Amino acid sequence: MSNVFDIYTIIFLALAVFIFLRLRSVLGQRTGRERPPYDPYSARDAVRSPPAADKVVTLPSHPVESAPRPAEPLPAPGERWKGVAEAGSAVATGLDAIAAADTSFDAQHFITGARAAYEMIVTTFAEGDRRQLRSLLSREVFDGFDAAITARENRGESAETRFVSIDGSTITAAELRNRTAQITVRFISKLISATRDRSGTVIDGNAEKVTDVTDVWTFARDVSSRDPNWKVAATEAGQ
Repeated sequence: MSNVFDIYTIIFLALAVFIFLRLRSVLGQRTGRERPPYDPYSARDAVRSPPAADKVVTLPSHPVESAPRPAEPLPAPGERWKGVAEAGSAVATGLDAIAAADTSFDAQHFITGARAAYEMIVTTFAEGDRRQLRSLLSREVFDGFDAAITARENRGESAETRFVSIDGSTITAAELRNRTAQITVRFISKLISATRDRSGTVIDGNAEKVTDVTDVWTFARDVSSRDPNWKVAATEAGQ
């Protein structure tokens, strides 16, 4: 019985030595230079929490407020229509009344538009373009222009007009009648104008000569209307 025990003891001891040697060959020996085991939680915290120095934020000593935009200064009484009308004149008073009724009114912008309309109307009248004239003239003025075009056509005549320059455009009158604004402008221009008969012969004007022309036109607009356009309400030759 003791012999059997000894045999089993030897077998178990041999098996223990074998297992020990196998484990050592797989795991190896510790040298003191091994990396610490990976800790996923410590790595995540390192990403989320920057160094303390990066957390420093300089705060202003007082809350910063955006500076209010300065209000545009109102023009002085004598400067409002500078370059357009003399302060205290009847024209300035009329422009004041128009501006009070129509806050979008700008005298310089009006003069620019009036000059463009003047040139367009003169050239389209020579061309006989009734459709264009109708949109720029009041009914009464259009009727007069239409009659002149019809008479010219009946005679077999044709007109031609070329602008050389507009040398002056001065507001000579301004007033507000009820809700209708009226502004009169004196135009000084240089034109080349001629009228030809059926055969093409010049019968009026000169197709090669520049002529000085002065016209006085009155523009009108209902300030209560949404239509921003002014129309010519009267025309006359100036001196």
